[in-house]
Amino acid sequence: MAEYKNGKLQLPNVTLAALASVKVRATIKAMQYSMDRVDFGAATFITHRKPAFLPKGIVYQHIDKLDDINKFNYDCIYELHKYIHTDFMLLVHYDGFVVNPESWRDEFLDYDYIGSPFPPPTDDFSYRDINGEIIRVGNSVSIRSKRLLEFPEKANIPFEADHGFFNEDGFICVKNRHLFLQAGMKYAPYELAKYFGQENHMPDMDGIRPFVFHKWMGPNAEYPNFLPKSRRLVKLMDRLDLRD
Repeated sequence: MAEYKNGKLQLPNVTLAALASVKVRATIKAMQYSMDRVDFGAATFITHRKPAFLPKGIVYQHIDKLDDINKFNYDCIYELHKYIHTDFMLLVHYDGFVVNPESWRDEFLDYDYIGSPFPPPTDDFSYRDINGEIIRVGNSVSIRSKRLLEFPEKANIPFEADHGFFNEDGFICVKNRHLFLQAGMKYAPYELAKYFGQENHMPDMDGIRPFVFHKWMGPNAEYPNFLPKSRRLVKLMDRLDLRD
């Protein structure tokens, strides 16, 4: 049974984490929003420079500047485990975080990886594992066990593209899924994952209020967006965030 204290969900064995070098302010606000009604075992923002406005309760940890998406993907796969000291981590982004704490299910922690379901593929290669099986659960905004985070480095899995893409969730959940399974990892099934998170809305998700979301598509448009409304201002702030 989920434990609550002073009206807040207690997740002492989960670290709330974000990894980013751009959209820093929005990412921190997303973390704060995630912490409003949840007490995590720890909360850490992993970035290249400590933000002057980092609030109390979120710990800064240093990483080299994430100045392109594949640097993010690489560090998510091979470096992230070094910053996590609890049994599990919840990875959030500026566009994906906790929105419905009351939707928490203890079963989410029965697995080494749970994220929002992938949509059915519209081509003949997306979301297919080494055996051609269509994988329905992945997504970067996710809960991952510490042992899963450690595995790619321990197993010396090469950083290789999947049909030209280096997406870290695809690397873990699809391309190299068989290696994680062989090592005893467990991935959450679709029927549970749709209660954990939603990115692409599908008909069988009608009426479900997920614990987290990712991207403001479809019903997710109702969730908070902490980015400036001006695209020009967003780009300017990204340049400032990446400035040495």
